[in-house]
Amino acid sequence: MAALSDNLFTLALLGHLTAVIAFAAAQVAPRRVAVPVPATVPAAAVPTMAAVSRRVAIGRVVGLGAVGAAAAAQAGSLVARAAAAGRVPWGNMYEFIVAVTLVGVLAWLVLAVRRPALRPLGLYVAVCALVLLAAAGLHVYTPAGPLVPALQSVWLAVHVSAAAIASGLFLIGFVAAVALLLRARYERRGTPRSGDLRDTLAARLPAMAVWRRLSFRMHGAGFLVWTFAVMAGAVWAEAAWGRFWGWDPKETWAFISWVVYAAYLHANATASVRATTAAWVAVVGWATMMFNLFAVNLVISGLHSYAGA
Repeated sequence: MAALSDNLFTLALLGHLTAVIAFAAAQVAPRRVAVPVPATVPAAAVPTMAAVSRRVAIGRVVGLGAVGAAAAAQAGSLVARAAAAGRVPWGNMYEFIVAVTLVGVLAWLVLAVRRPALRPLGLYVAVCALVLLAAAGLHVYTPAGPLVPALQSVWLAVHVSAAAIASGLFLIGFVAAVALLLRARYERRGTPRSGDLRDTLAARLPAMAVWRRLSFRMHGAGFLVWTFAVMAGAVWAEAAWGRFWGWDPKETWAFISWVVYAAYLHANATASVRATTAAWVAVVGWATMMFNLFAVNLVISGLHSYAGA
């Protein structure tokens, strides 16, 4: 079962890579066909708008299918690892990253099916999933095995599950904030420059208001779950170490992330704060999450023995 889990993890990587290529092909398709064309150019060589639209549609459908297949492989990888280890499959940093990306990908798949206008976000979701999974597989892979004694508690399923769900929702909120910033730049410039990658990426994104609403909703839901995760962690800390809070590095950075996301929600709900300013706060929030995940686990020592890398 452990070998099956590893093989499914590899398939998930390939699925997300396929999705990145498919979504990128759809994203860089020309917005319009320049006319007139030189008489020396054969008519068959000039793409029509119908052909361009078909290319975009095919790219998005293939990307959506690839992400769906990758999510299924990730879920299978976690289930197989749980069977191999005889426990919940998020007992170390490698498993946690797989779980977080799975939550984020599933959240986006639900949105993409219900609201096709949000499918251009698939490129950013697939890139984030691919990068995080590659980092997990290359740098923090841990063989399936039993938990260390400190983690053998029912609070592992409660606290860490909530943290993974919140992080996955924050991931979608983050990519929506990035889409907002790209679209804001595109709309502000008025005349997009040919060959500018950021303009090319932003050209097929819906208006800023779409991404502002999506980012706010994902962050709002994630903030509630993250608050519960921090509270559950405090209860677990009291049972394990005899105190609810001790400013351990992971506790401190969890609180920092909570403060930043609270600031984002406040900024986004304040009429005088620009949408781009709030989006940058969301980006900072995701940066604190990544610092907590990688730097705190791998560089800074503390009471938490969670990384297992």
